[in-house]
Amino acid sequence: MIERQDTESGAHFAFTDRWGGVSAVPYEQLNLGGAVGDDPAAVRTNRERAAKSLGLDPGRVVWMNQVHGREVAVVDGPWHAAGDGAAADPAVLPDIPPVDALVTARGGLALAVLTADCVPVLLADPVAGIASAAHAGRPGLVAGVVPAAVEAMVALGAEPSRITARTGPAVCGRCYEVPAALRDDVAAVVPESWAETSWGTPAVDVVEGVHAQLAALGIRDRRRSDFCTRESGDHFSYRRDRTTGRLAGYVWLDGTA
Repeated sequence: MIERQDTESGAHFAFTDRWGGVSAVPYEQLNLGGAVGDDPAAVRTNRERAAKSLGLDPGRVVWMNQVHGREVAVVDGPWHAAGDGAAADPAVLPDIPPVDALVTARGGLALAVLTADCVPVLLADPVAGIASAAHAGRPGLVAGVVPAAVEAMVALGAEPSRITARTGPAVCGRCYEVPAALRDDVAAVVPESWAETSWGTPAVDVVEGVHAQLAALGIRDRRRSDFCTRESGDHFSYRRDRTTGRLAGYVWLDGTA
């Protein structure tokens, strides 16, 4: 099942769960990650199924080679393989630059972010025609990938007061246990991320931290998922299962890619 949110202004957001695909154990079923050890043919089929269920052309979805950094790429179409101009295989990542946020001013072009506990952050300013997808794990939260994505959007004409933000399924602060020193390091940068697990040990709340960053940037229209990936059997979770698949978040604006 894919959770889809559409706005009257022409912004579209979607988040997948793990069901409805063809991948075998331990990636069952709708694994969309191309670098987790799954059969590339299964990943390709899953990406086609997910895109078509959203009314998207699978070949017009832009993916990232995510590295837990803050680099942002502005794109106006899919990546291409080096040297021949052919579209890069979306299930094989080496031809895709290492970035953790995408921004586009191209209507109808879908941006995708992969997660399995990290926070998928989807942003759109339909008035300016600017959309962004960002991958915010704990390192990306500290590095500032979300502010970097918003900065890139603003450089293209977006205004924070018009940006709609949606965050998808991610590990919650009650479940993201870390050493106390690590929690303190993260909270020194983003105080709102300080948390405790439900069993009373130090934790980091990346979702809360992301929303605090968005609020500080002037983004008021924000909504978060109710699902914690570690707690939900309907979602992939690296912290729970280690070897597992990847979920995806998609954002696009009305128009022709």
